[in-house]
Amino acid sequence: MMAPLRVAVVGHTNTGKTSLLRTLARDTGFGEVSDAAGTTRHVEGLRLMADGRPVIELYDTPGMEDAIALLEFIDGLVAPGERADGPDRITRFLVTTEAQARFEQEAKVLRALLASDAALYVVDARDPVLPKHKDELALLVSGARPLLPVLNFVASPAARAQDWHAALARLGLHAVVSFDTVVPEIDGERRLFETLATLINTHRPAIEALIADRAREADARRVAAGRVVAELLIDLAARRDSVGDATDASLRAAVAHLRDTVRQREQACVDALLQLYRFRPDDARAAELPLTNGRWDDDLFNPETLRQMGVRLGTGAAAGAAAGVGIDLMAGGLTLGAAAALGAVAGSLWQTFGHYGERIAAKLRGHRELTVDDSILRLVALRQRQLLAALERRGHAAMTPIEVREGVHEATDHATETWSKGPLPNVLRKARAHPEWAAGVADGDREQAVLALTAHLR
Repeated sequence: MMAPLRVAVVGHTNTGKTSLLRTLARDTGFGEVSDAAGTTRHVEGLRLMADGRPVIELYDTPGMEDAIALLEFIDGLVAPGERADGPDRITRFLVTTEAQARFEQEAKVLRALLASDAALYVVDARDPVLPKHKDELALLVSGARPLLPVLNFVASPAARAQDWHAALARLGLHAVVSFDTVVPEIDGERRLFETLATLINTHRPAIEALIADRAREADARRVAAGRVVAELLIDLAARRDSVGDATDASLRAAVAHLRDTVRQREQACVDALLQLYRFRPDDARAAELPLTNGRWDDDLFNPETLRQMGVRLGTGAAAGAAAGVGIDLMAGGLTLGAAAALGAVAGSLWQTFGHYGERIAAKLRGHRELTVDDSILRLVALRQRQLLAALERRGHAAMTPIEVREGVHEATDHATETWSKGPLPNVLRKARAHPEWAAGVADGDREQAVLALTAHLR
């Protein structure tokens, strides 16, 4: 079995080397990311796995701080007329006392470079190309290891990507990758690995296995994320809170309770998605839901409820009378009407309609049910789609929390338009008739509903 590809991550101070490793490893806790210069003071490593075995070992190194002076010092170690190649010149430097003192950080970088099969040179694309950068590159190229420049922060309006491409080409470095560690492109990681495989062809099969493994992982993560959102929406659509009386105080209290419950349930979904994408718990904040009103009464008689009740209408001693109740209520009345008398129905109402009987009886007593309005379901769905889109494009070095807000949607695709203005998916309308689903009861029908909505969300 081939040993893992050893790659040193090198560059000037504060260009995002640790950030790159965090994003590639999907680990927000690796190393320390800071705006302060020289945060990394020693070499750290991590492994990227595929099919249960290590494929690439990445080594984070300190920033190079004084390449101009170091290059002059190394040039002074070579006698006039003496021929010494790059690795030999670096080796001579590493045994000097200066490598333990003045150039200690640069020495750590060069040792890691010589111990590696290749190197990633991380550039802050917002920086102008300066002589210190050219001397850094001259030192690194002299290490005789394949060097792949990685342009970081290219999403910034201040990025100077064209200037860097031109400068790198003048140094013979034509293979360059743009990879923003804060806002990486969807296929940015794949392009980075593919370019690296081109430079280290002997490791191409292992790197291709890593690319394929990560593609499968990403697809499985998207499916799992869709299921998390689907369960949230099913739970909210199915939820109904009973209101014991119709006083203003009771209704206000019930609405407030429902608002808080929905808010907590949505936050639980956000937390689950952050964990799934391996971000910190505070990496996203959801704004307060504008839940000021609820749905009243009519959900009991949506088509799905009536269809389910109709299945039972042919059974029970008071089937005919119960059917009369259903017809009157469906027409909007809260009394039995002429079709039946209260006494004729009361004894068999529960047996005839199952758990719907209790709700009908409560309706007749003047009690009400509060459920989540369609507009809130739409809003929650759009907010979760917004969050998922942000998580797909978020690097693990990002420091600013994602703001999940009402009415802010980056996408203008058909799905966004449908959730905003079109009819709700049938499965959510069906969930209105299944209050037991809100409690997460594991039954086949609920599972089928979750799977259907997960597919719809995809």
